[in-house]
Amino acid sequence: MDRAAELLRTPGSALSSQPAASLSSRLAVSALATEGEVMSNDAFHSWFEERQRKHALRVTRITFDELQGWNFDPATGNLRHDSGRFFSVEGLRVRSDYGPVREWCQPIIHQPEIGILGIAVREINGVLHCLMQAKPEPGNVNAVQLSPTVQATKSNYTRVHGGSAVPYLDCFIDPDPPRVVADVLQSEQGSWFFRKRNRNMVVEVGPEVEAGEDFCWLTLGQLGALLRHPDLINMDARTVLSCFPDWRVDSGSEAGVGLHSDTEIRSWVTGRRAWHEITTEPLPLRETEGWHRSEKAISHESGRFFSIVAVDVSSHRREVPAWSQPLLEPHGPAVSALLVKRIRGVQHALFSARVEPGFLDVVELGPTVQCTPESYAHLPSEERPRYLDAVLDRRPERTLFDAVLSEEGGRFHHAQSRYLIIEVDEDFPTATPEDFRWVTLCQINELLKYSHQLNVQARTLVVGLRTLP
Repeated sequence: MDRAAELLRTPGSALSSQPAASLSSRLAVSALATEGEVMSNDAFHSWFEERQRKHALRVTRITFDELQGWNFDPATGNLRHDSGRFFSVEGLRVRSDYGPVREWCQPIIHQPEIGILGIAVREINGVLHCLMQAKPEPGNVNAVQLSPTVQATKSNYTRVHGGSAVPYLDCFIDPDPPRVVADVLQSEQGSWFFRKRNRNMVVEVGPEVEAGEDFCWLTLGQLGALLRHPDLINMDARTVLSCFPDWRVDSGSEAGVGLHSDTEIRSWVTGRRAWHEITTEPLPLRETEGWHRSEKAISHESGRFFSIVAVDVSSHRREVPAWSQPLLEPHGPAVSALLVKRIRGVQHALFSARVEPGFLDVVELGPTVQCTPESYAHLPSEERPRYLDAVLDRRPERTLFDAVLSEEGGRFHHAQSRYLIIEVDEDFPTATPEDFRWVTLCQINELLKYSHQLNVQARTLVVGLRTLP
């Protein structure tokens, strides 16, 4: 807070001339405010522990026959909600030229409606704060995690379930354009969702917006510190945080000439989308080869990948007090790692052009390494993900970020990924295979202004990058 206070006090500084101050300067002050203006870090942890106690969920594994409001379609075997809304579990046949396995079948979550993930921001004592929510989800390992101001599917906020209204929704449904900081459609896990997208929004609000019982105001600096706590900031909050403009780039502190020009990076992404081939064919779930349904799970015959399971949930603090639903349960934790290196004095990160069956546009940029190691245990070493050895052999002093974080708790059961940012040695090659490129922070910031450029795992790592000194 000392540096933030100095910026606020300095005559002629960006914030001394509000409301004309630049957005990057305001974000910089918030990022430096590691103690907050509303809630201290100690007060936050006390508040959050209390939320966890009050929002305790009872989640019980049940058989598919015990699901309420969900049924397997007699013709296809697809698992659907009786309302026809929310989501369904269907089959998919995939053929691709990417990766060691070129054809397979799998279940996939189909959720065509676009939800809203929104963070409201407001200046308090001259410092931008984010309105965050303590939200319970049935698939979370710890029930409650820190989520955006609004995290709701269209079925939720149109109240198909008959539950209570979503707080603060009106801040995002039709916002005043000058108050919109970010507004972009982004994908989610392309291996588990079929073309799922959410509207990621950041909207500035006025002093009339106050924090309710389950909400709190936190600075970007506080959120950056909390990101290193395991399973605390949920996936939906992380993806919205990645859509904030990067204040370091806009201020010039991380700008500079990259190994590749902006035009070259855009052309590379376009070229990868044109080069790679992937076809997806919807299948009845009952005809998905290699997958078998028991009373309690739909699983692969090898025991790898993931299962579809059913749970019964009760909560006295959610929009609906009790319900049951399917969840996707991954087999083993995932690893998402980003290699970074200074090239010509400018920080670069090594991204991959990933092909996943649920992507809308064939390729999105992913981390250097993104895999569930257990899923590759049966393959020969030459078919292991490229650069995996650099991740496994990392040195502690070169590991800049290391946190175990949860994926979407509303659709996945205990899905966790270990997120790593690793600085490689100066002699680490700058030449890369065709599906990899070194990208600067400035170029990442530009790509995030548009839809479907970085996948959800890469977006989490971008938020981690912005916490580094």
